[in-house]
Amino acid sequence: MPSLVSYLLIGYFILINLVAFAMMGIDKKRARTNAWRIPEKSLFLSALLGGSIGAICGMQHFRHKTKHWYFKYGMPAILIAQLALAAALFYIRNH
Repeated sequence: MPSLVSYLLIGYFILINLVAFAMMGIDKKRARTNAWRIPEKSLFLSALLGGSIGAICGMQHFRHKTKHWYFKYGMPAILIAQLALAAALFYIRNH
């Protein structure tokens, strides 16, 4: 049976991915209206904190930051690193 920690982690990852997705949409809308923008560091931070899937989906859905090489390759690199870390932790825990 999953523990409370498992439920909290799942909830956290759902929330951070929704936040990263929304940040891409908000920044795209603000870019169109010449309003205050979300700093690129904040967009990357949301991905580094576990929202890389949400950030990538937001980039594709809103067609935002897809031509910037550091987003185009950086976000998938963050996701790959996170998946490798998760696989390593899973392996260590089960062996």
